[in-house]
Amino acid sequence: MGVGLKISGDSRKRKNVAAYPIEEKLVVAVSSTVLFDLSHEHELYMEQGLEAFRRYQQEHRHEPLQPGTGFPFIRRLLQLNQLKPEEHRVEVVILSRYHADDGMRVMDAVREHGLDITRAFFMAGRKPYPFMESVNAALYLSTNGAQVKEAVDLGYPAGHVLPCHTEDDEGDKQLRLAFDFDGVLVDDEAEQVYKRTQDLEQFRQYEMDNRDRPLKAGPLMPLLKQISYFQKLDSQRALADPAWERLLRISIVTARSAPAHERLINTLSSLGLEADEVFLMGGIEKKRVLDILKPHIFFDDQMVHLEPVAASTPSVHIPFGVANKSAG
Repeated sequence: MGVGLKISGDSRKRKNVAAYPIEEKLVVAVSSTVLFDLSHEHELYMEQGLEAFRRYQQEHRHEPLQPGTGFPFIRRLLQLNQLKPEEHRVEVVILSRYHADDGMRVMDAVREHGLDITRAFFMAGRKPYPFMESVNAALYLSTNGAQVKEAVDLGYPAGHVLPCHTEDDEGDKQLRLAFDFDGVLVDDEAEQVYKRTQDLEQFRQYEMDNRDRPLKAGPLMPLLKQISYFQKLDSQRALADPAWERLLRISIVTARSAPAHERLINTLSSLGLEADEVFLMGGIEKKRVLDILKPHIFFDDQMVHLEPVAASTPSVHIPFGVANKSAG
């Protein structure tokens, strides 16, 4: 059973926008362990069991939690509401397997860190991801890789957040998102061709032959479509006001290279989407670009690309498609 908890500190300010239809919002759902560093508590749970974990949470209720890997992303995502404060179009919902009383420490941390998060479901061990539909979530982020894989296999847009210990620069207000393309924003059609042929030239020829046929949507295309609304608002503000500092930049960092880039661009154009930067890596390690871009979150479907970058870049594995099917 989900338990909704509200934080009242900002209720008067949000009174006129709370009724904005959830179906028209960009909603991201996160686990408690994505938002805050609960690694010690998780270790306690694994070693001593549920009762020891629950006792620790209650005994340390008033000890503040430190930001987790997903915190910098979530903090800046919520700031996109500045672009249209009267609508409050961005919502973050906590979907947690904690009991409600254990979750009080999490909600205290939400308030202490000044996050505008008012909805949370605490489900006492129940799988959280089916409740994405109830809040219209375009993404669910969790540190539980097995549950994320299960969710993706069932068609939910979910991602496994990998451990990362980078420091967040609080003075940096801009949200920078980086996406892989195949198997993340679009389906794995092209990856299937390469896996079947194991021939880069055949892959390139296939993509050239199909360059005018847009690829089908992948798990995170709905997220990109929704966030592009804020990208356009942000760009309009920057054009109207030279002093405006951009709040959002979207990058695509892909292993593709020319001539396979044409299908990528044509797919985005067919949907009225564009990225601020597109990096056609062509086999160069993605870390080389990501260390300079410094995105607050990077989504990729292949661990071979994520493992080199996860220590320095908050990274999310999308276990979708042929790249994540075990041999045999």
